[in-house]
Amino acid sequence: MNLTHLDENDMPRMVDVSLKEDTTRVAIASGKIKMSKEAYTAVIEHKVKKGNVIQTAIIAAIMGAKKTSDLIPMCHPLMITSVKCDVEELPNLPGFKLIVRAKLKGKTGVEMEALNGVCIGLLTIYDMVKAIDKAMEIFDVRLEEKMGGKSGHFKRDSKES
Repeated sequence: MNLTHLDENDMPRMVDVSLKEDTTRVAIASGKIKMSKEAYTAVIEHKVKKGNVIQTAIIAAIMGAKKTSDLIPMCHPLMITSVKCDVEELPNLPGFKLIVRAKLKGKTGVEMEALNGVCIGLLTIYDMVKAIDKAMEIFDVRLEEKMGGKSGHFKRDSKES
């Protein structure tokens, strides 16, 4: 198997996408954070001293998606046209699920941007709530769906939730 980020001498390289066609590409990623009931209640009731946790996490997720190429060495800088975030309350966990949808029209996909957005958003929740619960867990960070590009459409089986 040839790895696209290695040249013929096994040296790292950024893949040349200049000959690829521009297509609309969308990626959706998600992840969860589990916390104590006390921490969950503080977030829901807006009683976290650092401010509105959910709004801040959404802003952080958007920034994370936009900064992906600064953090992941072989990612191309992309002209993202849209980043949308949803946060689901999971009272039985207790915790939250963050979903990030990234979109662009370009030569390469936005999977890494959606995934990075999820990670940064969840880490922001951790940062803002750690004074209440240092034992929080971030888990199930994964690509849910991707559309566009040569490799076609991918959608995670809904049974894997």
